[in-house]
Amino acid sequence: MAAGLKTIIALSFVLAIGFLLVILSSALKHNYLPLLVVATYVIAPLPNWICGRCANPDDFMESAGNAVIDFGRFCTGFLVVMGIALPALLAHSGLIEIQAMIMSIIGGLLIYGTIISFTMFFQEEQDF
Repeated sequence: MAAGLKTIIALSFVLAIGFLLVILSSALKHNYLPLLVVATYVIAPLPNWICGRCANPDDFMESAGNAVIDFGRFCTGFLVVMGIALPALLAHSGLIEIQAMIMSIIGGLLIYGTIISFTMFFQEEQDF
């Protein structure tokens, strides 16, 4: 699947909306704790990338490198869930308002979805 100019424009638009929601959730309520969500969603794909590079792709036995890849997926899942749970925890403890929590969660999911879509569309295919 080749990614064209329309794909880049659409991904940029969704990413901009995600950042706008997270920034507005912080700026409108004069509390900048929801910006921590951006860090978790930006860091979330790194364990998959690092562990995918550490696994040996030349190995013919599939079971040998699965533990490293599974660990990367676990860490990525942890960071994504933390990106959703952190605003909920902050809202439950009264540090941010419910509206800021909702905007922060939706904006964070848009950011992470854009990052995942970008890696799917622009992944190099490996031929044997």
